[in-house]
Amino acid sequence: MAEYTKPPLDESFYDLTEEDLVFIKAQSGIEDPDTLKPKIYTFPMYEHVLDLGRKGGIVLDLGKCWSDGIPAQNLIASDLWPVFWDLGHELFNSTPATFPAAFLAGDTFDPAFLEPFPPLTPSSDVPVPAAPAPLNSLTNLAPLRGHLAAIHATCLFHLFLEPQQAQLARALGGLLAPAPGAVILGSHVGRRAKGANEKGPFCSGGHRMFCHSPSSWKEQWKGIFSEGAVEVRAELREKEKKGWGNERRVEDEQSDTHIGQPVWPVARLRFYVRCRLRKK
Repeated sequence: MAEYTKPPLDESFYDLTEEDLVFIKAQSGIEDPDTLKPKIYTFPMYEHVLDLGRKGGIVLDLGKCWSDGIPAQNLIASDLWPVFWDLGHELFNSTPATFPAAFLAGDTFDPAFLEPFPPLTPSSDVPVPAAPAPLNSLTNLAPLRGHLAAIHATCLFHLFLEPQQAQLARALGGLLAPAPGAVILGSHVGRRAKGANEKGPFCSGGHRMFCHSPSSWKEQWKGIFSEGAVEVRAELREKEKKGWGNERRVEDEQSDTHIGQPVWPVARLRFYVRCRLRKK
């Protein structure tokens, strides 16, 4: 793997509120505001995921540094290469000793690392396997089937074509615990009408980015979980300026015109898939 070279800091992405600053200072021990540019990512249901992790639920952070506030023993992160986890330690001024969360390097499309299984349900005849402990003893994600309280995946799905996105969704669905409040959440690039982003950049696989619409994204998950088992929410957020903040909801899915990005007609699609088990 080629040596990683950090690009220069683009301060237009810096958009921390006072509440963000208080939180990240407490988590990282970094007091200098200039050093904190930028070190925090907020998201709907963030507090819910923190609560799940703090109550003992296992949280998987897939392909994104998003572990602030979750006890290390309840967190497992995964990406293609360990260098990304190392950069996370550098970003948050931590070390494997001060933040001993488990990390697994692997390819989520490799069945030996993450084999897709149907989601477990309360009526499933498949027994829930014993929870692995400690998490840092794992060599793949398969033992976590049916055990994850939360799965975070941001800036990940849009890297793949539609069939691969569906395959990844099925694999993650099989890891989710069949318990009320268990959730898969994140965001990625989306469109008002699903399809290839013909005016955007090529992905590393040499293809144009495939973007779901909120409605097609919901349909994908409905084909994975049994009817009534989960609540799926998805919305497009238009960027009013460069960066993660200052977004507004895109109401109209019918028109596929320019909606705020500098070059191509896409927006940020935020979502969550949350278990809502039916009463017997």
